[in-house]
Amino acid sequence: MTMPKIGLALGAGGARGLAHIGVLEVLQEEGIPIDAMAGSSMGSLIAAFYASGMETRYMELLATNLKRKHFTDFTVPKLGFVAGNKACEIIQLLTKNMNIEDAKFPLAIVATDIEKGERVVFREGPMYKAVRASISIPGVFVPYVYNNRVLVDGGVIDRVPITPCRELGVDLVVAVDVGLYNKELPVKNIFDVFFQSIEIMEREILKTRILDANVLIRPDVGHISTTAFVQVEECIEEGRNAARQVMGHIRQTIENWKGELAVGDQING
Repeated sequence: MTMPKIGLALGAGGARGLAHIGVLEVLQEEGIPIDAMAGSSMGSLIAAFYASGMETRYMELLATNLKRKHFTDFTVPKLGFVAGNKACEIIQLLTKNMNIEDAKFPLAIVATDIEKGERVVFREGPMYKAVRASISIPGVFVPYVYNNRVLVDGGVIDRVPITPCRELGVDLVVAVDVGLYNKELPVKNIFDVFFQSIEIMEREILKTRILDANVLIRPDVGHISTTAFVQVEECIEEGRNAARQVMGHIRQTIENWKGELAVGDQING
């Protein structure tokens, strides 16, 4: 019987977004096909890696061994503390300088035009440039100027890009949200101020949009700071746990779709 096209929407969340790797691992193990992906911020990075052919085990090794100094280049604060050139070069290398339209399946990367207050969805062009724009946390990264737009973090306008994912022509959307929910985290430094201020805004926007997902996966990473890139293994394991918990729901959603399709065929036949 025909299988539905399944899209995966990976959300923003800084270090907590490493949980996406664990989710991907379990979906692969369980034979759940991924026909398209959309990502915001950290979700865009993981989606780009996967869509360019990187295996999840290599993502895990990369996340474990890559140090902050390798991708942060501090600059005199004007529009951000981090210039982003190092990150850009690393992303270009790891995505093999691939264009989005050449990915192994349809891919959408979400950024925010900070001047116009608009969502920008990349469906073509250099993958690394779109990701560099999507991870540009306001106040931390210098905004990325691309195609005459001043672009910042995709999570500002669309933390979990469910609509861009559905627009890729999929039948079902599995959304992964690694946000704070109702957890509280202490503010320890200026970066926590930036990250958590944005998360509060994103959370309110997401409340209505999340209803458009067919399946929602929420790894239990709310206790982990957005900047805690030292808790890699825990983040990934929580992603695995959350994916396993909803696997029955995913399979039932697929069966329900097949049933609706069969009924539709009978009516039309």
